[in-house]
Amino acid sequence: MTTVRISDDALALACGADAVASAFEQAGWTVERVSSWGMHWLEPLIEITGIGWGPVTPDRVAGIIAGQADDLCIGPIAAHPWIASQQRLTFARAGRTRPLSLEDYEATGGWQGLSRARSLEPATVVDELIASGLRGRGGAGFPAGIKWQTVLGAPGPEKYIVCNADEGDSGTFADRMLMEGDPFQLLEGMAIAAHAVGADQGYIYVRSEYPHAIAKLNAAIALAEQHLAPFVAEVRVGAGAYVCGEETSLLNSIEGKRGEVRAKPPLPALQGLFGCPTVVNNVLTLAAVPHIMSEGGAATYARLGVDRSKGTMPIQLAGNIKHGGLYETAFGITLQELIYDIGGGTGSGRPVKAVQVGGPLGAYFPPSLFDTPYDYEAFAARDGLIGHGGIVVFDDSVDMAAQARFAMEFCAIESCGKCTPCRIGSVRGQEVIDRIVGGENRGENISLLEDLCQTLKLGSLCALGGFTPYPVLSALKHFPEDFQRARAYDGRGLK
Repeated sequence: MTTVRISDDALALACGADAVASAFEQAGWTVERVSSWGMHWLEPLIEITGIGWGPVTPDRVAGIIAGQADDLCIGPIAAHPWIASQQRLTFARAGRTRPLSLEDYEATGGWQGLSRARSLEPATVVDELIASGLRGRGGAGFPAGIKWQTVLGAPGPEKYIVCNADEGDSGTFADRMLMEGDPFQLLEGMAIAAHAVGADQGYIYVRSEYPHAIAKLNAAIALAEQHLAPFVAEVRVGAGAYVCGEETSLLNSIEGKRGEVRAKPPLPALQGLFGCPTVVNNVLTLAAVPHIMSEGGAATYARLGVDRSKGTMPIQLAGNIKHGGLYETAFGITLQELIYDIGGGTGSGRPVKAVQVGGPLGAYFPPSLFDTPYDYEAFAARDGLIGHGGIVVFDDSVDMAAQARFAMEFCAIESCGKCTPCRIGSVRGQEVIDRIVGGENRGENISLLEDLCQTLKLGSLCALGGFTPYPVLSALKHFPEDFQRARAYDGRGLK
């Protein structure tokens, strides 16, 4: 009997993977549900003895079985240029293993990092993480090892490991793919962190919009209990507030309080969850740890990348792009290569006008900046940020003044309301942009918008208000013509 492998992650399911699986089962085939390869434009993607077909619909199954679907065949999946050109460490198992199979996980190096870490002193584990150069993959890029070192040295009755899985940025899906496709790797990374800092309890804070990830994590925790012990992990489900992606707001939510930002200091590493020293890392950061802690892994990781941006980054290509999906590679690749060589340009076939990197609060980059290498300092030098690694592509039909207005509107809706610049400044920002595009004292209002953005950047308590100026100012700087066309906002958009 022949076996076909089909992903069961949320994107594949949304594209009809279950119906395709059912068609193969009805034909008498054995179906294995596996993690996603990350080639989203080909989903549902099926694999038979290493050969891939996609996107597959139920009506094409009979043709595939009969050998009459050459138009869907992409050849050996592992040799496909999208896969073969990557440097996969965090997503090394993607497409290759069954998400909840301990047998598959152990056969592909699972638990080796944890076993080695537990044979070392906690301080040695922290030193290796520092030497690897791993930086937080959730936003600011703070060195993960320094955070762990702070928690290790902090006094407290208890210490905690908190995984920030509140993946709310537009165009990002790497956390979801990891949790749904390789949940044991995340748990192993958390257990290593627990050993390194002296914690016994961990929490994974997942947004409620990810039911498949939540189910996979809970199942994985139950299956891996003996491997993780004495470390205990628990899933906590958020209620949909974007601001809970900010670490202190997230901690408040776990504690059962309103998702509201805390003033810093004290830092969570010193006084975090329940007032105790807490490591707060995001999914991709913790998932990179098992590889780093494997024999020779830290040195290998440090050799990848450029300057202070070490290792690999799972980059998510989304928006108006021909080949959308997850592409993991070492830091240093340019936006030009990512958008055209990897992504294939726009899905519409029209020219690329802008890309937004770093979620809804990331800066917009025009084609003149596509030579920017993908690393933290290079983006910062051009008033941008990498954030969680999402890249959203827009063609030349986009209205950048409307995009700038959306950033202010988004901030106003998602603000926790604690600080004045974010709560009120975002509302005033919408009004100022409306006046600019309405032709009312454009020069004065543009200056006012720039001043307002500085107030948001410097006066907000967290990155929600502090980063909102990035898309606004970049749109104003690189696409000034879109602010000069007279039109009005009708409640749904600029007309």
